[in-house]
Amino acid sequence: MAEPKNEDFLDDIAEVEAEELAEELSEISSEEAELDALRAERDQYKDRFMRALADAENARKRGDKARRDAEQYGGSKLARDMLPVYDNMKRALEAATDEQREVSAALIEGVELTMRALLDVFSKHGIRVVSPEVGDRFDPQMHEAMFEAPLPGTRAGDIIQVSAEGFMLHDRLLRPAQVGVSSMPAG
Repeated sequence: MAEPKNEDFLDDIAEVEAEELAEELSEISSEEAELDALRAERDQYKDRFMRALADAENARKRGDKARRDAEQYGGSKLARDMLPVYDNMKRALEAATDEQREVSAALIEGVELTMRALLDVFSKHGIRVVSPEVGDRFDPQMHEAMFEAPLPGTRAGDIIQVSAEGFMLHDRLLRPAQVGVSSMPAG
């Protein structure tokens, strides 16, 4: 009879050890679960931080580009408004006859100096004249066709007349050159 009690006692020890092991495992697994949750949360915060850092860098780059564009192209409206002044001064100089140049030499010289000063200001601010020549090919990126006409001795798409010069502001077209284009059929 003593033996069965002894076996019960051993069974009780085995059960207690199994319970303690189960408790330790549950504590370890709950600690691991908590640690896994903390790692996941850390990774999530790290990802959000990296995205915020990238967004800040992108915003800085956009701001720099906007600032550069404002510096280069901010005066384009004023420049566009000054182009008719250039056109009128050029027409005035071209309209002056030799007789008028003799009689009003000082006036003509003053207009020429003013025209040179205007071109210097344009150059200083990155504005340059686009002057196509008769016979050049029509480029829709740089020219505006004011009319088309068949002109013998030309090919379709050749410039046959320049009505007004165009202007570039740095690398952007401020105003296309106004031209007449040949529509001569291929023969």
